[in-house]
Amino acid sequence: MTERLPYKIVESISVREFYESFKDRLKMKLMASKEGLNKHILEKSINRPALVLTGYLKHFAFKRIQLFGAGEMSYLNDLPQEKQGSILKTIAEQKIPCIVVSHNLLPGDIMMQIARDYHIPLICTPLATKVFTTEATVLLEEKFAPQTTLHGTLIDIKGIGTFLRGASGVGKSECALTLIERGHSLVADDLVYVKRLHEWELIAASSEVNRGYMECRGLGIINIAELFGIRSVRLNKRIDLVITFKTWESGVEEERTGLEETSFEILDISVGHITFFVRPGRDMARLVEVAAMVHALRQVGHDSAKEFNQRLIAHMNKKT
Repeated sequence: MTERLPYKIVESISVREFYESFKDRLKMKLMASKEGLNKHILEKSINRPALVLTGYLKHFAFKRIQLFGAGEMSYLNDLPQEKQGSILKTIAEQKIPCIVVSHNLLPGDIMMQIARDYHIPLICTPLATKVFTTEATVLLEEKFAPQTTLHGTLIDIKGIGTFLRGASGVGKSECALTLIERGHSLVADDLVYVKRLHEWELIAASSEVNRGYMECRGLGIINIAELFGIRSVRLNKRIDLVITFKTWESGVEEERTGLEETSFEILDISVGHITFFVRPGRDMARLVEVAAMVHALRQVGHDSAKEFNQRLIAHMNKKT
């Protein structure tokens, strides 16, 4: 059985968001058309418009950032000014989001003027074309990543990102606090922000406002780093396992063998899922800790339940 949650798909980001978020990391400097920063980047790849400079517009990826490297700039500079202007106008008329010039190359007067006329942000960077392409693609991948918000607590237990969920007051925070006291790390409490990266990985974090803080009933808001040290807090973590806490009721059936595996779907990725029923006398923190270690063993090919089942079948076959 798989549980699913709704999520948000990011279809575009503004040039302003890209520039302001990564201008330091990508060493970008805006040279012209500040008013064009509200244009939108619609695809997460970088385009080098080499073919377009020759006049071939078929399959032009105009929705992407247009990167002019040393090759493109040399080709333009070898053309007469009138031809330069004609080509750049043709590119500008395709409603491109922005132009980036790499290698610290200075855009010519014609490129600057067309950027102003068509309100296209013109950005320069000292980074090499290949370096900018690699770095910017990774950063855009993160910006365009599908995302969702989960209610619960995410703990890093011996490298296994374990997300605790359940009804309010069921004991998630108390369990998490015990795990942190035992040396594990808090990633996020209450609201957990999740992104799907590379189509197969779920990376989660808290908001900057409540990073390192937990709400514990009866105590209120507590600062985890101050109480347990900076190593007790992590900025982000992959989600490997989901554990749901439910209040125990008479007659409820609990998994006894571990052979029946369930999953919890987050952003179209299935994550291993376990349900624990909370009742007096159960050490929930110990159960969660062991569950994370069992999951870690399964990831490297050791499944205790299946191994025991095979051993039992072999024993029964011997008797018959």
